[in-house]
Amino acid sequence: MQDGEVFAALADPTRRDVLQLLADRGQASATTLAADLPVSRVAVVKHLGVLDKAGLVARREAGREVRYEVRPERLELAARRLVEVAAAWDARLAAIKRIAEEER
Repeated sequence: MQDGEVFAALADPTRRDVLQLLADRGQASATTLAADLPVSRVAVVKHLGVLDKAGLVARREAGREVRYEVRPERLELAARRLVEVAAAWDARLAAIKRIAEEER
């Protein structure tokens, strides 16, 4: 799984809402999630499919029901990657500032 898949999945506000609901509840079915979202159950299933493909949720069958839960390790990896990118930009900006101040 690539970072790009994770960030693409997180780019959609409805998917972020789905993740937040799952984080709050621990686990839930698409039907349960759809009751608290402004989209249909079918749309929630599609969003869960994207999140599952990105490794952000785990899918578990419980009888006839499919329940989902957040996979925090993927979110942690994405967060670490963002911290690395931010640190790299901070270093670049500090270098630009240093050069600009030297020219004065």
